[in-house]
Amino acid sequence: MGNPLSPRSAQVIDLDTVRQRQFAKRRLVRLAPELDGLEMLYHLASDPETLYGMPLLAWGLREDGEIVGLVPWMEALTPCHQLDDPEYGHFVGYRDPETEEVFHSAPDHKVFELEHAAAYFDYEDTSEPTLIQQIPDTQGTHALCMDGDDAPWQLKQVFGWRLYSNGEIESLLVDENRIESTPVLAGDACLYPGHSRHQVVYFFQRVIANRIKQEDPATLEALALMVAR
Repeated sequence: MGNPLSPRSAQVIDLDTVRQRQFAKRRLVRLAPELDGLEMLYHLASDPETLYGMPLLAWGLREDGEIVGLVPWMEALTPCHQLDDPEYGHFVGYRDPETEEVFHSAPDHKVFELEHAAAYFDYEDTSEPTLIQQIPDTQGTHALCMDGDDAPWQLKQVFGWRLYSNGEIESLLVDENRIESTPVLAGDACLYPGHSRHQVVYFFQRVIANRIKQEDPATLEALALMVAR
């Protein structure tokens, strides 16, 4: 007959704390602009055999060491591998359009750049979110800004992106009434984070933004359907 097991004290697990720790490990801590034309590949559920390319805007280093490609997608600068929408697209991989090579992880030169930059710019934790990095938008990204059901929407060019210490990324838009000199540059007082003023912000590539400006009927119809979701 074996010895009785010694009683163990019950442990209370705070699920919210666990979630916060997991989120912290996946938050972005450093950005590197993509300047060599590398693309994200994706397909639509309605046509899985056809691949579409979209230029990467940047690469992001997460606290857990993972490096992800980033594209302006819907309402955020989004990690590519999170794109898994039956209507708008499924992420397939990355592509170098010059060599037509398809790959599934960040290239070595971006890994080295991000890791060394993060080690050099080693910021201390703060109780409130603080600005840790700002990069320009190099693709002519535009933001469709809406402030309410009855308010008219505005289509504004994105001038840059800000990374905060909590891992959040905000678009930088321009207040035309506060422009003092041109061209507008990072740090100018006329720039503001998109969500600080607008209830909803949707991002579009330059080609789609120009179609909206030209009031292309098919584009406006698709836009109305998207906004009504």
